[in-house]
Amino acid sequence: MATKHPFRAAVEAGDEAALNALLADDVVFTSPVAFKPYPGKPITAAILRGVLRVFEDFTYVREIADPDGRDHALVFTATVNGKKLTGCDFLHFDEDGRIDDLMVMVRPLSAANALAEAMNAQFDRIGREAAEGV
Repeated sequence: MATKHPFRAAVEAGDEAALNALLADDVVFTSPVAFKPYPGKPITAAILRGVLRVFEDFTYVREIADPDGRDHALVFTATVNGKKLTGCDFLHFDEDGRIDDLMVMVRPLSAANALAEAMNAQFDRIGREAAEGV
């Protein structure tokens, strides 16, 4: 079996330090449930930690890589508040091999709504963690 992508391995292990190390300082996170993107490593790392708290039964089911290695897509399944969802993490890497763009998409709408509700409940904590640079 091929080696797992480092982002996938970090997410599956719940390894927050490894996830943080993969993010560029100027990373931009585009949420499946928020209109505006979130710029910067502190808020992106805090959002990822929040997602790790709300997703249940999270499993990556497919990896898709671009031949030059700068773009990667990771398809996943999970459950949020009883709603099953399918999603995809779209990663773009800078010249240093760090993620500078992370866009997440999820379906169906009922699951996206459940995710929005669950993440909204996390957002005070996410904002505090981002401000503290945790």
